[in-house]
Amino acid sequence: MANDRVVGVVGAGNMGSGIAQKLAQEGFEVVLADMNAEFVERGIGRIRDLLGEAVERRIFRPEQVEAILGRLRPAAALDDLAGCGTVIEAVFEDEQVKKNLFTQLAAICPADTILASNTSSFYVTSLAEGVSNPDRVVGLHFFYHPAKNRLVEVIPGAATSRETIDRSLALSMAMSKTPILCADRPGFVVNRFFVPWLNESVRLLEEGVADIPTIEAAAKQAFSIGMGPFELMNVTGVPIAWHSEVTLGRELGSFYAPCERLVEAGKAGAPWPLDGEPVKARFAAVAARLRGVVFQVAGELLDERVCRLEDVDRGAKIGLRWAVGPFEMMNTLGTAQAVSEAEVFCARYGHTLSPALAARRAAGGPWPIQWVDLAVEDGVATLTFNRPEAMNALNEAVVANFAAVFDRAAADPAVRGIVIQGAGKAFVAGADIGFFVERIRAGDLARIETFTRDGQTLLRRIETCPKPVVAVADGLTLGGGCELALACHAIVATERSQFAFPETSIGIYPGLGGTQRVPRAVGRNLARYLILSGAGLSGTDAHAIGLAGYYRPSTEAVAFARDLVKGGRVADKFAAKAVPAGWEAVAQAFSGSGTLLADGADLGDKRVDRAAKSITRCAPIALEMAARFIDAGTALELDDALELELSNLTKIFATKDALEGLSSLGRRKPSYTGQ
Repeated sequence: MANDRVVGVVGAGNMGSGIAQKLAQEGFEVVLADMNAEFVERGIGRIRDLLGEAVERRIFRPEQVEAILGRLRPAAALDDLAGCGTVIEAVFEDEQVKKNLFTQLAAICPADTILASNTSSFYVTSLAEGVSNPDRVVGLHFFYHPAKNRLVEVIPGAATSRETIDRSLALSMAMSKTPILCADRPGFVVNRFFVPWLNESVRLLEEGVADIPTIEAAAKQAFSIGMGPFELMNVTGVPIAWHSEVTLGRELGSFYAPCERLVEAGKAGAPWPLDGEPVKARFAAVAARLRGVVFQVAGELLDERVCRLEDVDRGAKIGLRWAVGPFEMMNTLGTAQAVSEAEVFCARYGHTLSPALAARRAAGGPWPIQWVDLAVEDGVATLTFNRPEAMNALNEAVVANFAAVFDRAAADPAVRGIVIQGAGKAFVAGADIGFFVERIRAGDLARIETFTRDGQTLLRRIETCPKPVVAVADGLTLGGGCELALACHAIVATERSQFAFPETSIGIYPGLGGTQRVPRAVGRNLARYLILSGAGLSGTDAHAIGLAGYYRPSTEAVAFARDLVKGGRVADKFAAKAVPAGWEAVAQAFSGSGTLLADGADLGDKRVDRAAKSITRCAPIALEMAARFIDAGTALELDDALELELSNLTKIFATKDALEGLSSLGRRKPSYTGQ
């Protein structure tokens, strides 16, 4: 039987070695194969060099690199792949070569080994021809560089089984990738609109609408990107763009075929010249052309049911690093203008306007983007925060979407219990900081209070729901994410969990019940440690001190949570708990009052020492208020204690320190003045 923790990669070039590197980084055993041993050794050398750079940048420690390399095994022959749970081919784009390889692998590997192709050009259904059991063939299209880019397109062929799809999605997530499920159509999702976007850029040059520096600058401005289309083609290789257009043109018609200028550039292979001053007067015309093609093709993806609307945007933001996706961009621009730009595109190339775009214009209003998914199966509703490109951060739209979905699940008589999880690397990584900064600068503190008060009301609905609600905190669970999890009846932590309350380090205090629910869960002293210092907790530590009621491996956590809610009973999250062994020094150090450590605090304890240093870097007003709320709240009923938090929101967000801390996050160290 195949082992899902062992993955084979065939093809040790840039893509194959990058896929192998990412797998090994995430703890998989990897068997790397190619035409000969020299190619494999070169691929492993490429991995070693990249990991060496990561050590220099302090991403990995030397001993971690050795462990990663130790999980890589060169294959002497394809037979060495026989025990792999999945084999991913990343050989060059030749359909017959890939078909022949799959035929060989099908004969070598057990019937339950998944055979995955990293193709960007060919139908998965076609690649499965000749495989005796094509139900195990799937597309896994990674994006460059696969060790860094978090997107992967999961493409079932006509015969691909549900089990293969589910295992492929699970593998993608275990690689810390964000998978998007899409139909077996030309270009899949991202290349379907990205490649025509490149082609349209060259058409603008070919027609004399604008020169290269102008198109570059206009595209960067319109799409909020770091590199324009010509620089991108230079980085990835101009011939690759040319060949991608040829492939799409062959399948989808003349519009998708490369324009003459791109054919010439692709054959020459030379990079585009980028020098020159942009002409700002041409920006609007360039932007409208480029947006028009993207909007039309995005609509076609919906017409053909290639994927969900949200996954088109997710592909753009994660795979291409665009600031917003096509549908979010249309909402910002306005549906009427967006559809108008698509119509101009259609008139130019003899296309018919996408029915999806026409229907949205007729309906009026923005595209209904869903940030939270709901699935009901066997009496359990699973709610998934699906905004992985932003670590599932909470903003007004996400919270409103979550509230509607939660209320629907809570009211459904077929639902016996609710499980809440997050897609990607986070459960919920707190609130969207940009929202707070914008409101403070606009002088609109009332909107911050309304957002937080509505959030508190929602969390109390979760807490008082008669059906059991369990949070699977598998990944980053920070600030508001911790507070959301604590409002559930139970938390399941995993080895991927990372809990923290970083608010005092960014000038504010936890405002969604953190200062009140944490003391009730872990006791006053450990709550002071967590909230005042912002100290992080692993999943095992969170379970040990009682913040998380349960601990399970990541691969088992959701199934465990589902069984838990189906059983109808969970442990009392606020039951009194003794300080666990090994935490006595921390609890004693934070047994004092105010923001100070207790007299005689043992600074020989590493956690206490780190916490003491962290507190010196936090905002003093936020520290004082958080400490006061923790102490005062223990004497109050929970609803009254939560109101204590809410009644001081305007005061904390009006401080100079709040704006300093929030606006400096990710840019520089804040400088607090206590004002």
